[in-house]
Amino acid sequence: MDTLFYAHRGSSHKFSENTRAAYLQAIDEGADGIECDVHLTQDGIVVCHHDPTVDRTSDATGLVSGLTLSQMKAMDFTGVIPSLIPEDYGRENEQLLSLAELFEILEERSRPIGLAIEIKHPSPFGHLLEDGVLKVLADNHFDPSTGTAGSKSQIAVTLMSFEPESLRYLSRTVNKDLLCQLITEVDASWVDELVSTGQMGRAAVYEVLYRSVAEGIEFIDQGGVGIIGPGVAWTRANEKIVREWLERGLTARIWTVDRPADAQYLVNLGVTQLTSNRPTELRRELEQN
Repeated sequence: MDTLFYAHRGSSHKFSENTRAAYLQAIDEGADGIECDVHLTQDGIVVCHHDPTVDRTSDATGLVSGLTLSQMKAMDFTGVIPSLIPEDYGRENEQLLSLAELFEILEERSRPIGLAIEIKHPSPFGHLLEDGVLKVLADNHFDPSTGTAGSKSQIAVTLMSFEPESLRYLSRTVNKDLLCQLITEVDASWVDELVSTGQMGRAAVYEVLYRSVAEGIEFIDQGGVGIIGPGVAWTRANEKIVREWLERGLTARIWTVDRPADAQYLVNLGVTQLTSNRPTELRRELEQN
């Protein structure tokens, strides 16, 4: 198939999201790419983690921004999907990864693969988060014009965010074709996630999220990015807009696609990249239809 399948936070239906095991499973299963989320720790390390807090994903509590890397390494991040981790996928205390460690894994496996890095905002560190990501990329032979990285240029890097200002900042040094504007419906779970940080009240969070969606659409229309990244539900509800973007030559990477019916709908629409918790199974199901 011409469709590329990205593993959402790794193969997160088999192992807990954004863990060493989930990433290795995705690579070894043959996913075309892996998607990871990044935050900055208190000591300035870019870590692969989705939420602004560790409450949902670990056996501890606290803001990622208020914890050091060593403190996070001492936590257990395997409980989201409890499963027996193969010995070569690392011990329990090796499951949380920094972005630099994720690159080490990709180097060890040494095969061509895509890496979609989602930069999570709002961040208390502002654009220091982007600077940290760019530093890790530079350390791994990243070419900001082509997106290639790794010692053999085997890694195809793209950068994503729901926050348009993050992408504007990155576009100063990174080819806009490598940037993906994420879009979704503003829902209660997204609001709760940000309220849990204690940085903003509920009303302020809603205001920030509605602004980012509206500005994200505007940024796409202005030609600020080469990749669009709406969710499945948003795509179905706004098919006309997505079709127009595709007709303009933009690449679509839609998330999170786990159902064959959704995948077939998107492929028929002209979408060439799907992000899934179960990328290998989804590819097989589409090929059999």
